[in-house]
Amino acid sequence: MEHGSSGAQTAPATPPAPRAGMRERVDRLVREVVKFGAVGGAGVLVNLLVFNFVRHTTDLQVVRASIVATVVAIVFNYLGFRYFAYRDRDKSGQTREMSLFLLFSAVGLVIENGVLYTATYGFGWDSPLQSNIFKFLGIGIGTLFRFWSYRSWVFRALPAREPAARAETFLEHEHPTALPRPDGAPAGHR
Repeated sequence: MEHGSSGAQTAPATPPAPRAGMRERVDRLVREVVKFGAVGGAGVLVNLLVFNFVRHTTDLQVVRASIVATVVAIVFNYLGFRYFAYRDRDKSGQTREMSLFLLFSAVGLVIENGVLYTATYGFGWDSPLQSNIFKFLGIGIGTLFRFWSYRSWVFRALPAREPAARAETFLEHEHPTALPRPDGAPAGHR
């Protein structure tokens, strides 16, 4: 509490909260993008490794090998997102979460493999290098969609908690459960 020139107590000046709130939201978004990127980066490696393994060890066509790899990466990514990137998010509706994850992952699968399909069958670009380039490009475009959909619909944020009371506010209010002060003044008074 501040004392004015007349000795009356005045409320302390409140710092501007919107700037601090914006900084906190940006920091949270940056942390989320980094975690999403870590899981997604590992998922891209899984996707590309499985794609090249299946393509070179089986007779599956390029897009079918890519679909197999994408499905393996989807399972890998779900585990990484649920238990690492979004572990602090709402876990109450896991059936709904899994259903939406699979739905949006399927859309991402179509985007990702649509790029590869167009390159392979539309333009005839089918060398191993070209297939990997367009597979990677498809993953990138699909990732933009997945990031938006997963954070918006699948791994929902928990409701914001009420901000903790500031220390000055806490001390200003008289609390009936407060112990009496040693100097004999009533509890809650300064």
